[in-house]
Amino acid sequence: MAVFEAMAAERHEQLVWCHEPTSGLRAIVAIHSTALGPALGGARFRSYASEHEALVDVLRLSRGMTYKNAAAGLDLGGGKAVIIGDPAAVRSEALIRAFGRFVDGLAGRYLTAEDVGTTQADMDLIRRETRHVTGTSMSLGGSGDPSPVTALGVRHAMHAAADHRWGDSSLADRHVVVSGVGKVGSALVGLLADEGARLTIADVAKDRVDALAAEHGANVVDPASAHTVPCDIFSPCAFGAVLSARTIPELRCAAIVGAANNQLEEDADADRLADAGILYVPDFVANAGGVINIAEELRGYDAGRARQAVARIHATTAAVLATADAEGIGTEAAAERLAAQRIVAVTAVRNIHLPN
Repeated sequence: MAVFEAMAAERHEQLVWCHEPTSGLRAIVAIHSTALGPALGGARFRSYASEHEALVDVLRLSRGMTYKNAAAGLDLGGGKAVIIGDPAAVRSEALIRAFGRFVDGLAGRYLTAEDVGTTQADMDLIRRETRHVTGTSMSLGGSGDPSPVTALGVRHAMHAAADHRWGDSSLADRHVVVSGVGKVGSALVGLLADEGARLTIADVAKDRVDALAAEHGANVVDPASAHTVPCDIFSPCAFGAVLSARTIPELRCAAIVGAANNQLEEDADADRLADAGILYVPDFVANAGGVINIAEELRGYDAGRARQAVARIHATTAAVLATADAEGIGTEAAAERLAAQRIVAVTAVRNIHLPN
């Protein structure tokens, strides 16, 4: 891949390759935009088949964070990091702290956070090297694990989608399939069970999914076929690219609202969903609860205030769906348009010269 061409394709500002040989750290930080403020986005820790695959992932994820933060009304830009390797095999204090020192070297242009493969404990280690980290333990002034609040935001998005689709925001007796019951997915299952939804769940971790099914009376299906289950709402909560030219014809749901990032394999999948009559809430709108929550740390964290801010996801989702209907465009395009309009408007205001 021609790196500068890849960056230019989506107007990325900066790409940083991080290597520390003693700990074995290999990481990439991508800053997509700082138009609204410092670029905030999590550090993903996972194995990649190649450095090319890692680069493609971090560029795509960082762009998504720009739109997520803008649509959520935050004064933050978009960035992301990937740490390359199997966290179960190579994670160490030295490696995590080395990554923290690279983050510190960016001098606040990038704020890191927890993501797939990283933990709150990792954020606490990074905090020993830099103040440019969010999602640390409450004892360190952070907000703790963002997963429950991310799940809360997804439920708010489901309420808005249900109201738009059926004229009733209640999820009671709605059949919801949650594919991926890790930290966010399991919290979402609990919230939906409390609301009286009928649940089907799937995950590659059999022990985890069986325990959750027993607790909430959910049905269990194979993750490979979860998207084919007839239901009201399909909720992808694991890895992305689950909605594709191959899987969309197999869907038997009325709406899709999930926590996974980058659910569409390609842009054309948004049109495929619309053509199939499936209401799609863009992932960066539905799953913004976590980033809204940790953004509250930047002015002194208050849990009540954070949850009030996350509740705005309902109104944001409703606005996206209404815009899509009014303008005859897909929901993904509507969400990106609303985010882009905010970036342009705020950037114009910040171009006003203020004398020292």
